Amino acid sequence: MRKVITVAFAFCLALNLAFPVHSFSQAAKTRIAIVGLDHDHVWGLLDYIKNEPQADLVGIAEPRANLVEKAKSQLPPTVKFYADYIEMLDRARPEAVFVTTENDRHLEILRQCARRHIHYSTEKPMAQNASVAREMQQLAEQAHILLMVNYWNAWTASTQELVHRVKSGEIGTITRISVQYGHQGPKEIGVSREFAGWLYDPAKNGGGAIMDFGCYGAELALWLKGRPTRVFAATSKLKTDQHNPVDDDATMVLEYPDGSATVQPSWDWPYSMDRTYVFGSRGSLLATRDGLFLRLSSARTAPAAIDGEPVALGAVPPAASNPIAYLIGRIRTRQPIEDPLSARLNVQVMEVLDAARESARTGQAKDLR
Repeated sequence: MRKVITVAFAFCLALNLAFPVHSFSQAAKTRIAIVGLDHDHVWGLLDYIKNEPQADLVGIAEPRANLVEKAKSQLPPTVKFYADYIEMLDRARPEAVFVTTENDRHLEILRQCARRHIHYSTEKPMAQNASVAREMQQLAEQAHILLMVNYWNAWTASTQELVHRVKSGEIGTITRISVQYGHQGPKEIGVSREFAGWLYDPAKNGGGAIMDFGCYGAELALWLKGRPTRVFAATSKLKTDQHNPVDDDATMVLEYPDGSATVQPSWDWPYSMDRTYVFGSRGSLLATRDGLFLRLSSARTAPAAIDGEPVALGAVPPAASNPIAYLIGRIRTRQPIEDPLSARLNVQVMEVLDAARESARTGQAKDLR
């Protein structure tokens, strides 16, 4: 399969040499640690680590006994657990940390990793606001460590092929993007008590569905079309019986000089949604979690389905199939993190989300500088 996670920028030789060099050979495993078990995505990351021959899980930091016991039941007894993540960083001496905590803890943990020159990955979104995200980017650059923001859709064959075809010009100039992401709601799909405890917290999460799934729409729009000029958004609390302090439904419109992107993040879909529709001057592409569909305006006959004909998808190369393998590869080859995982793009994601939340608050469109 063609490589389609595009390089955002090229590091010069001096910057490459400035990355911390740990005492391991190419045959040695990369020392990995986890901070936090209260984000349900962590269990998928642990599965990737168990199946990655180049990963050595040297520590997990989590103070809650019930989460520690759950992790212990899934891991070999050699994995060490710590109640305090700073103690873990100093004792376990990982080369890379995967952070699965509340959004408002990302900066605090990165500060400690940067001081110790430990590479850092966090689950999306990058932070609770753009100001924090910019500080995170600056800290990582000063410490010469990799900073990655993990999105599950970056690892699917459908998304990777979508981006490749859009950027190759197959459907012409992009004029419209529509992203529909979300599910029935955290409570409805049965997330853990600990995860729900901060997803519904406006300070710890930064919002509700607009943060949880709006980041995907901003990520895809920036990756496919670049930075918008203006953002308009509206949020709702449709589940009035739950009395949640955060939104559960939102609509964001990202304006461009030559088009627009509409993002509909929601905890009110009747089922899980992960649709990215891209329209260009010569046709359209639709990506779902497992499929990709192409409809060209030049086609002589109408497609069998309104969304177009299915595109055959190849296997994703192992190094681009999951966040553990990818970050280890970047560390070993001293290469930068690519879009849409890069700090550069994700600072812009947070700027879009800041503008969207401000627009929803005021009822006015917000210009992006």
